[in-house]
Amino acid sequence: MNINPYLLEKVQKENREFRGLYQEHTSLKKKVEALNKKKLLTPEQEVEKKKHQKQKLNLKDRMDKILSEYQSSTN
Repeated sequence: MNINPYLLEKVQKENREFRGLYQEHTSLKKKVEALNKKKLLTPEQEVEKKKHQKQKLNLKDRMDKILSEYQSSTN
């Protein structure tokens, strides 16, 4: 999905749910990146990483849905 930067900014300003999802997604992204930088992960860290990745994907799907709704309402 190509996201118009103007649309993204507008949705972040107007939609509280989207703002929260975006912040949580960013936080999870940083956690996954930190785990990816480690040379070797413990089994617990592997599970944590997979959990974060799944959560991140769920958040992205919900954000995409909100963006699509905004985009269709402006067309």
